[in-house]
Amino acid sequence: MSGGLFISFEGGEGVGKSTQVRRLAARLQASGREVVVTREPGGSPGAEAIRNLVLNGSADRWSPVTETLLMYASRRDHIERTLRPALGRGAVVLCDRYADSTRAYQGAAGGADPGLISALETFILEEVRPARTLVFDLDPELGLARALGRPDAEARFESKGLDFHRRLREG
Repeated sequence: MSGGLFISFEGGEGVGKSTQVRRLAARLQASGREVVVTREPGGSPGAEAIRNLVLNGSADRWSPVTETLLMYASRRDHIERTLRPALGRGAVVLCDRYADSTRAYQGAAGGADPGLISALETFILEEVRPARTLVFDLDPELGLARALGRPDAEARFESKGLDFHRRLREG
């Protein structure tokens, strides 16, 4: 994509992804690079509206399949409105979560069919895939405690319970 660089950051709740995104962004900006920091779900106005639907409410608000579809609807808008334009102008894009999170959260931990996720990934992502993915790991119990301690915590996924987060970590 015309000289841009796309790096995604993955891992469970409270592992430090956002902190590391900010640190890398600061270093790259100090070296003169254009850096776009973004997140999923979210990262564009339409995707942020979907984020609000997905991350709020009760743990059982959506089935794993519905959640998967919402994530990919959000992701497509993010790709069209944020990722492609930034990569096209040569920016470094640092994304807090991307498609691997859907495979882990909705697939491995939630039980959505991997075939559905693969089909959506092929159609929705097209060529917009990270050059590198950094995966952060932390015991789910510690990560959940850290995540729930944040003043602005969106706790829908955190409320899915420790067993969910153990399956997520394995995924």
